[in-house]
Amino acid sequence: MIAVLMKWIVPWEFSWIFLAIFLGTCVLYWRGCQKLPVSRGRRIAFWSGMAIVYLSLQTYFDFYAEHEFFMHRIQQLLLHHLAPLIIMASYPGSVLRAGLPLRWRVHGLRPLLRTWPWRVINAVLFNPAVATILFVVFILIWLIPSMQTMAMLDWRVYRFMNWSMIVSGFIYWWLVLDHRPRPPGRMIPGVRVLSPGITMTPQILAGAIITFSKADLYPIFEICGRAFDFNVFTGQLIGGIIIWVPAATIETIGGLLAMRQWLRLSRSGRIRRQARSRQALVDAAPLGGHS
Repeated sequence: MIAVLMKWIVPWEFSWIFLAIFLGTCVLYWRGCQKLPVSRGRRIAFWSGMAIVYLSLQTYFDFYAEHEFFMHRIQQLLLHHLAPLIIMASYPGSVLRAGLPLRWRVHGLRPLLRTWPWRVINAVLFNPAVATILFVVFILIWLIPSMQTMAMLDWRVYRFMNWSMIVSGFIYWWLVLDHRPRPPGRMIPGVRVLSPGITMTPQILAGAIITFSKADLYPIFEICGRAFDFNVFTGQLIGGIIIWVPAATIETIGGLLAMRQWLRLSRSGRIRRQARSRQALVDAAPLGGHS
């Protein structure tokens, strides 16, 4: 029993970089929870999402993801959709920031956020249009058979693939689940609700194509050696359905969470007050021009 448990716990491909980032994030969140009141629901959401990320990348699950197409699609679904959605739904930003020592925030974080490289990165990656496009592109590009083959044959491309899925997922769901009006939020509340419906459409199409394909689109898994005694087309069909149905379901949940925030903003009057403020500025502009 212990031997079986150890087999699953021990990473298939260990990464010091991932472990350092993972542990650092966990420590910051734990410290932040000591300083800020964080509800039990938010804590459960954060730790559940972090557990999913760790189990997907640093356990024996990664072996199956490298040797079966449908297991690989489960891994990508967890890294790109489910884990980022759960973690961002816990709204961890303020908690992680509070977890930083005050000296680090004053002398490290603030100067960093004022540098021009960070401003460029922030303006580009957190632009709603760019973030939405990258969210979809990083799903579809790794479904191209030649790209999938390259990722499976080169560990550096494989890790870049996983990181691209995680990062694009976090950025996208952060924008969609933002609880603030715009501005300071990057997306209009109504667009946040519609966005998951837009991004799921090409995924559904790709999943349907793979599901009903009569050809072996990913022979690389045969070359690497399959983990299960599955028929090739059965595994490919299951993988296509995973891209198609569970992914769309998770995005629908994300859209409903965004709608919940939109209704909350509307009930509190923050959207109306902001609209009145903008209209007041527009009405006052001609007066200012004649002064």
